[in-house]
Amino acid sequence: MKLRHSLISIPTAQTWLEGLLCHAPDVHGLALILQPYSTPPEAEREDDVARRLQAAGFATLTLDLLTAYEEARDPDTRFNVPQLALRTEGVRDWIAHQPNLAALQVALLASGTACGAAVRAAARAPEHYSALVCRGGRPDLAGAKPLGTLRTPTRFVVGGRDPGLAMLRQSYDHMSAERDWQSIPESDDSFAAAGALSHFAGLATDWLLRHPRAPAAPAQAEAPVDGFATAAQRLS
Repeated sequence: MKLRHSLISIPTAQTWLEGLLCHAPDVHGLALILQPYSTPPEAEREDDVARRLQAAGFATLTLDLLTAYEEARDPDTRFNVPQLALRTEGVRDWIAHQPNLAALQVALLASGTACGAAVRAAARAPEHYSALVCRGGRPDLAGAKPLGTLRTPTRFVVGGRDPGLAMLRQSYDHMSAERDWQSIPESDDSFAAAGALSHFAGLATDWLLRHPRAPAAPAQAEAPVDGFATAAQRLS
């Protein structure tokens, strides 16, 4: 499979995001690889993950959810998960309007605070995403309600030496969606240990291959009778 590599700009909430799209006509899905902001060495590591996914038949779209200017001006911007989630949704909307991509099932791979953004985006529109993989990161920043209502099959891949391991476990235990926990014992939260990133790439690829289609859209709530909501609707 010969992939075409294209640098693209995507309009999202408040800004344009730069991304790298690798695509071919015969792919069977699109992996959206998200991070809050990456330095050149980190971007190269994401390229290694993307190549593993491409070898398995996926197109990939790798991008930062923050611009270089935003990261330099205020590094704490990466903790604005509601904004990052809106940008994730903007990217998904852009994908839906591209003739070569619109028919593809879209999976999410996220790291850092982009994990929280990915959880929020998938919780709002589960039918838009076939699977989610969090590489450590901060899914807890999505908040309790998005974690609890998430329906997208989700795999956590964590470093056994990650200092945030307890927080990751709490987020995982709060979820009711199909879920899976995988630990790479020799790694910390950076996944810089020898072989750790390759191990992650294999686990991520396996999860996406297991879940080729997004969950069906939730049923619409029944209309109130005579203008009054039911008790269940009032409590929801």
